[in-house]
Amino acid sequence: MSIFDEAKIDCHNHVFDPERFPYQEGNFYLPAGQERGTPAQFMQVLDAYGVRNAVLVEPNSGYGPDNRCLLDTIARSNGRLKGIAVVGNEAPRSELEQLKASGIVGIAFNPALFGAAEYANAAGLLDRLAELGLIAQIQVHNDQLLELLPMLRASGVRLLFDHCGRPNVAAGLKQPGFQALLELGRSGRACVKLSGYAKFSHEPFPHADAWPYVRALVDAFTLDACVWGTDWPFLRAPQRIDYGTLLKLVERLFPDADERRKLLWETPRALFGFSSEPNFSGAEVA
Repeated sequence: MSIFDEAKIDCHNHVFDPERFPYQEGNFYLPAGQERGTPAQFMQVLDAYGVRNAVLVEPNSGYGPDNRCLLDTIARSNGRLKGIAVVGNEAPRSELEQLKASGIVGIAFNPALFGAAEYANAAGLLDRLAELGLIAQIQVHNDQLLELLPMLRASGVRLLFDHCGRPNVAAGLKQPGFQALLELGRSGRACVKLSGYAKFSHEPFPHADAWPYVRALVDAFTLDACVWGTDWPFLRAPQRIDYGTLLKLVERLFPDADERRKLLWETPRALFGFSSEPNFSGAEVA
């Protein structure tokens, strides 16, 4: 069976629809041209590549904490999509409860963009997420994880790390931040997305310098705590990225069909609570 026919969940994507949902005024980056992946275009991509479900991540680019486009897309998807929202550190429980009822499964933290100091007072938010069974999705780079580690360890929230933890490939596998991530994986407290290789690789596709990090993550986390994502529609990509080539890279890195099923279907379905038989018909996404 081709990977294009295998059951799959894409766990990291964004949608942009500035005509229906204008960008946040004064936002630091406004996606344009081919970066403007609308909800309708996204659903067509999923259908073309046989992707059954997907997790949308609220983009800081363009929208920031304005989750309206994300929530509207989820609401029109007939249960096919779930989401990761962006909120302020002081977001009350009532706001989080409302987001959860609307298909949100976690909240995004982005020290890689805003710096670790931005989340110095986020312990209360992490506690509220833990109480509601929501995920804290965290994007760090280099050794940023070390600064956040005491707060994260003290929280009871389930952790999900973006893009392999975005290590510095020049620093090698022993770099402290990446080793801390591996230890979180071995502890059973965290999951990781095998995604975003272009964000930390120093080589063109297929980003072979990222492969040792992928292998180390799989060894530490096991495939029970690894999920996959494309990062469609590839904002600020250093070179052209295509959805199909990313899928073929999964097939190359995981030639065993049972391992691919675990990574692409079983683990994300359990982590994000997707039903086993998503309804493809009547998904109204304009």
